[in-house]
Amino acid sequence: MTEGTPTTSERPLRISVIGTNYLGANTAAGMAEFGFDVIGVEIDEHRLKLLNDGKAPLYEPGLDPLLKQHTDSGRLRFTNDYRQVADWADVHFICVGTPQQEGSDAADLAQVNSVVDMLAPLLTRPCLVVGRSTVPVGTSKLVEKRFHSESPAGEGVEIAWQPEFLREAHGVDDTLHPDRLVFGVQSPAAEATLRQVFAAPIDEGTPVVVCNLPTAELVKGGANAFLATKISFINALAEMCDATGADVTQLADALGHDKRIGRGMLNAGPGYGGGCLPKDLRAFMARAGELGVEEVITLLREVDDINQHRRARVVDVTHELLGAEWVGRNVTVLGAAFKAGTDDVRDSPALDVAGRIQLHGATVTVFDPEAMENARRVRPTLRYASSAAEACEGAHLVLHLTEWPEFRELDPAALRGAVAHPVIVDARLSLDAQKWRDAGWTYRAPGRP
Repeated sequence: MTEGTPTTSERPLRISVIGTNYLGANTAAGMAEFGFDVIGVEIDEHRLKLLNDGKAPLYEPGLDPLLKQHTDSGRLRFTNDYRQVADWADVHFICVGTPQQEGSDAADLAQVNSVVDMLAPLLTRPCLVVGRSTVPVGTSKLVEKRFHSESPAGEGVEIAWQPEFLREAHGVDDTLHPDRLVFGVQSPAAEATLRQVFAAPIDEGTPVVVCNLPTAELVKGGANAFLATKISFINALAEMCDATGADVTQLADALGHDKRIGRGMLNAGPGYGGGCLPKDLRAFMARAGELGVEEVITLLREVDDINQHRRARVVDVTHELLGAEWVGRNVTVLGAAFKAGTDDVRDSPALDVAGRIQLHGATVTVFDPEAMENARRVRPTLRYASSAAEACEGAHLVLHLTEWPEFRELDPAALRGAVAHPVIVDARLSLDAQKWRDAGWTYRAPGRP
């Protein structure tokens, strides 16, 4: 056992989770569900109150009941005071955000550095600090150097990295039943501690990959870069389908039967968005540039460009259907979140397209089942409706841009009486085309004839 790994043979491990937005809230609730006493650290007073009331600071299916269950039981609580966790916890999970820097593709590590600033001077006994935040490769050793030099416990503070693979709208399930666990560790003792923390999913058969720190740091960025590439690849093929009369959905089905490719994430549409894929891809490119790996930059720059072009493609189709005159035309946008099942509008293709169309002079009305409040903050000049039916009133064109199940259940015959012109662009390729056409609508889907 190394000096830095806690010995807790007399009692269960105690866990702190620092940063409690999307990743941290799921992690804290999950650790409590695994049976540990957990304290989450959150410096934002509004979030802190919500969390201690058993409410998540964001929409995520299933998270509120899990938080409420464990805050009520006393197993889980939240604080804004680092001193409450410094000597109490045996394992500290860093779960803060690493957004894209202003004016740069690189990741902003300010929140990670802030955690070190606050926690390091308070650590007086051996513990394990585990990074879950997505960071550029090499960050963990810089974090380790600071903890060793700034903590009273010195080298008794051991660093590990355990990347997360949570999908928004599936965060609770991905926390409790992950498809794999990656432990970036430097000692057998650190590995043993992480196996103790994640004993429940390991007992279910979740595979574990044990590796060094840089490998663990590369896994999340590499996974997101590959997924972004897969999405952009099928969207590039959608352009080929438009040019030839092929059907991109049938093409994806055929490709997906190849076991080397698989059907998952092979859905054409307006491109990827959210708080992970776009910024992680760009941060991966930025770090590759710092390391001089130009081939990676060349490949992923094209992936990013294709993704941006897909949004422009939706605007082009809208222009084609509306004609030359945009002013005085009403466009309905169904969806604001970057995907269904979340209220996250970060880098949302739906809101980006809505904004571009508004700039051309059209009046744009948006409806989303969960993301309205966040959308208003990001795009306050758009119009917002309280339902899909209200959003469609007087529309000259309807855009389906977020694949919420309730949009698939809309009655096109009933909506036809509300719109000015029955024209719909199914940018998500998930509506029943024949049903809409039978109801008298002009139906268009980029990549489908």
